[in-house]
Amino acid sequence: MNFSAMIDNASCTTDMKARSKDEALKVLAALAVRGGRTGSAGEQAIALALAEREAQGSTGFGDEVAIPHARVAGLDDFVVFIARCPKGVDYDSLDKKKTKLFFVILGPENRPSEHIQILAAISRALSAGTLKRELLLAKTPDVMVESFLRQAGDGSQNAAPAPKEKLKLLVLILYMDEFLYHILEYFLEEGVEGATILDSSGMGQYVSNIPLFATFIGFMNEQKNRSNTILATIPANREDEIIKGIEAITGDLDRKQGAMLMTLDIGRWKGTMKMM
Repeated sequence: MNFSAMIDNASCTTDMKARSKDEALKVLAALAVRGGRTGSAGEQAIALALAEREAQGSTGFGDEVAIPHARVAGLDDFVVFIARCPKGVDYDSLDKKKTKLFFVILGPENRPSEHIQILAAISRALSAGTLKRELLLAKTPDVMVESFLRQAGDGSQNAAPAPKEKLKLLVLILYMDEFLYHILEYFLEEGVEGATILDSSGMGQYVSNIPLFATFIGFMNEQKNRSNTILATIPANREDEIIKGIEAITGDLDRKQGAMLMTLDIGRWKGTMKMM
């Protein structure tokens, strides 16, 4: 439910004043028009539509909350706003308590199913979280709106995110220390903004400790055993270009020992390795 497109901040208030239900309906109608989004529907027409709805049964469902709503001729789209009456007003609520929070819904005459969806969404938001308490404590109308959109699960915030750029995980196991910083500089030049470098070691370090292969310990020297493993995310569509850039530093990796490069498809990712 995209409430951010419907809610009218200019109509919201934290300081509504009314001494009776009839007066409250007139004040709400005036607030609706104040926002400037009611089109050709005037204050009197809105007050009459709200009163006719109340004649069918009170929209004050209790616990200090009411949801006055009406279908209004001349409206092209829905208008939703919140009004807080700090002293409360007798509103014929089911539990006989005074009403302090009003959620007003004004909608076009020809969209009843959407009207019902909006009513249901507001009702759920009120019953499922701390919305009522936040609205009663809010210092300004803007804070009220912010709380409402967050608690009501505003559709504009919950909409499916835009598709992410397709990435590959580049893994470079590098035994040649002299190339490490040149490769990192190359990454920065090419906009690869984050990489993780792991201190790693090759199989030789462990094989040399096996008695059977002890005679090879001099051959498998520490320099050959120690490596750096670089993990970086790169745009999938630049995979070949970035590999060529790395090999411009290291030489053809298929023709020499001391490094191995691989790329892996990333099915899903969240977050970033950016360091700046």
